[in-house]
Amino acid sequence: MKFRSVILLTLAILILDQGLKFWVKTNFYLGEEIKIAGSWFRLHFIENEGMAYGWKLGGEWGKIVLTMFRLVAVVFGTFYLRYIIREKYHRGFIICATLIYAGAIGNLIDSMFYGLIFENSGDVFNPYVSAIFPKEGYAGFLHGRVVDMLYFPIIRDAKFPEWFPVWGGEDFEFFRPVFNIADASISFGVIIILLFQKKFFDKHKKEPAPTIETNSTVNDEVQVL
Repeated sequence: MKFRSVILLTLAILILDQGLKFWVKTNFYLGEEIKIAGSWFRLHFIENEGMAYGWKLGGEWGKIVLTMFRLVAVVFGTFYLRYIIREKYHRGFIICATLIYAGAIGNLIDSMFYGLIFENSGDVFNPYVSAIFPKEGYAGFLHGRVVDMLYFPIIRDAKFPEWFPVWGGEDFEFFRPVFNIADASISFGVIIILLFQKKFFDKHKKEPAPTIETNSTVNDEVQVL
């Protein structure tokens, strides 16, 4: 697989990810939701300051640390992708590594620049949409919030039975997290690597050196080339 193919796949994911984020950010207010496929697939606009699927690393320093970690991961990923391409790793592994790499870039862009180029979005009590390139953004460099919108509530309004450990009697929903294309790209790449790691990392056995049969007598005075 050539590095050009990796670049094209990365650009395709980034265009889809950022395109959808820009559209949602400039057309939805926070918490707005529209149904796409009945009740099981919706676009639901939220923002988070943490990791994929809304997980957080608390505080202002946590946000900076997370953003810097993403930046370091992207820089490392660039060199790592070049290495595995040069060493001719399994094509499937290279594709999965590219998905993870592209997803990391997608969320890094939000963290680095969205606070500068967008204003705060309104909410259900003050439903206005965010303007792009305002006079003043809602946050500084490295402090942007990640835009999430993909929501798959396949099972809603259910409850755990009372006898269920820990969560007995509590509301149950599957699938609860709201995420974006970058998150999905990272998750898909990781899952496929875990499922097919044996195939991806199985080193080819070295073929035995070919032998040449000959009827000639070999002794110290005969040189075989």
